[in-house]
Amino acid sequence: MPKSTEKLDLATRAAWLYYVAGNTQNEIAEKLQVSRPVAQRLVAYAVEKNLIRVRVDHRLADCLALADRLSKRYGLSVCEIVPIDGDTQDAIDRKLAVAGAQVMERYLAEERPMVVAVSSGRTLKAAVDQIAQLDRPQHRLVSMVGAIAQDGSSNRYDVALHISEKTGGKHFLLPAPLIADNEAERAQWCNHRLYRIVEGLSSEADVAFVGIGNIGEHCPLYEDGFLTLDEVHGLMELGAIAEMLGLPIDANGKRVESATGRRVTSLYLDSPPKRPTIGFAGGERKRDAVIAALKGGWLSGLVTDENCARAALDGAD
Repeated sequence: MPKSTEKLDLATRAAWLYYVAGNTQNEIAEKLQVSRPVAQRLVAYAVEKNLIRVRVDHRLADCLALADRLSKRYGLSVCEIVPIDGDTQDAIDRKLAVAGAQVMERYLAEERPMVVAVSSGRTLKAAVDQIAQLDRPQHRLVSMVGAIAQDGSSNRYDVALHISEKTGGKHFLLPAPLIADNEAERAQWCNHRLYRIVEGLSSEADVAFVGIGNIGEHCPLYEDGFLTLDEVHGLMELGAIAEMLGLPIDANGKRVESATGRRVTSLYLDSPPKRPTIGFAGGERKRDAVIAALKGGWLSGLVTDENCARAALDGAD
């Protein structure tokens, strides 16, 4: 590789660390194993080459190659991979949020009226927080997961609502808890007239943004009070390692039949997707979940980190 290309790639990585991950120049020097003056010059070089605007605009060559390989292996039409430089989980989450916002904006910036279906979750919400304010009142934002938490409060990770606030578009919530108390109650929620309206609108969506959750001891469904620890253990015993829209899947991305899953009121995803369906997840705790979602063929697009991407390629066979 030419020296100029190596320098540009290194400068881009330094720019990511400085402007996106919020590292100091000393921290950048340590992570890139260069001196502090060199780290300072790399950041300055990135500015000189017009790589820096509001976000870092240059993609690292190795992440581009990785995204290309992952796209070919899993049939993805959209694949964004953020670089990892010994980051903490918080730093990875921040990078994913910035990259996720960029992907979302490609769709939300459309002038034609669009129906956008979204699930919920921390990663998605963090990405929405990074979205620029857009004047797109013609769009309709549809929640694919229940808007009511177990205690009757609103779902604080209802992403459709937050996109609506960013765009001025109309928001359609799914009038049900994420997980009903029993199957009979689920049937009542899902047969309600308003539920059917939202379900029909979601089926017309032009794109879907979905989070990918892990199933384990400290998974979000447990920490947010949707499942008890016994219910989590029960899913794990059945082979569940991940969930999408609250619905459990195993290591091969297959649906896990369970009493808990039969109480979930979320709208179903199609495999393979009938519309662009983009997943957002990364970090070590989500690695197996990302691989499961890819193997199950649930996604046509993905925003993740390079460690998850490499693990997905290593586990492809």
